[in-house]
Amino acid sequence: MKYKKVISGEFVSRPNRFIAHVNIQGNMEVCHVKNTARCRELLQPGRKVYLEESDNPNRKTKYDLVAVEKGNMLVNVDSNAPNKAVQEWLLTENCPILQGTETRFVKPECKYGNSRIDFYVESDDRKIFMEVKGVTLEEDGVVRFPDAPSERAVKHVEELVAAVGEGYEAYVMFVVQMKGVRYFTPNEDTHPEFCNALREAAVKGVRILAYDCLVTEDSLLMDEPIEVRLIVSSDL
Repeated sequence: MKYKKVISGEFVSRPNRFIAHVNIQGNMEVCHVKNTARCRELLQPGRKVYLEESDNPNRKTKYDLVAVEKGNMLVNVDSNAPNKAVQEWLLTENCPILQGTETRFVKPECKYGNSRIDFYVESDDRKIFMEVKGVTLEEDGVVRFPDAPSERAVKHVEELVAAVGEGYEAYVMFVVQMKGVRYFTPNEDTHPEFCNALREAAVKGVRILAYDCLVTEDSLLMDEPIEVRLIVSSDL
């Protein structure tokens, strides 16, 4: 997926979840943050950030903050981007989970049970539900989700378990919004309930995948699978 009219600036502060103060060529701008997670390790004063200019002249904020430089790593922080990237990926001929199928139907935001699951896919005789989770929390090459407790995420995983019980295929897709990481593991410190739900789901047939991304200041593209470690041990 591609952005339009991307410029750079210097991050200054984040007064609340929704806005950031960014220095753009000497002017202080109030920008919309397209991610309500904490992102504390990313949004640090002085870091270079990338912003997309809005096409809406009536908006209170002129820019959306979409990416940040963290050392040598560029991290996309747009929480809408993973779903867009996955939808494009599902429709490509070389999508690994759909290779060998001829027909392909992808429906975003499909109701199942008491939830809206990110994607429903039909491909030949396969019927698939897929929930997408964007991952921006990284430390020493290890990426984790969530970076804040998410009861909604637990509910979605439980719905996928129910879908498997009714004969559907089900996936949780962790989209790692950066390149150059070692593996993904659920964030036991932040939300053990989600970690337990994810492990139980894997036992019951939900497929847990993680893919890294090629990230530029104006694009995000699904790239390669990375290792998923659901059981955390002291020797990792």
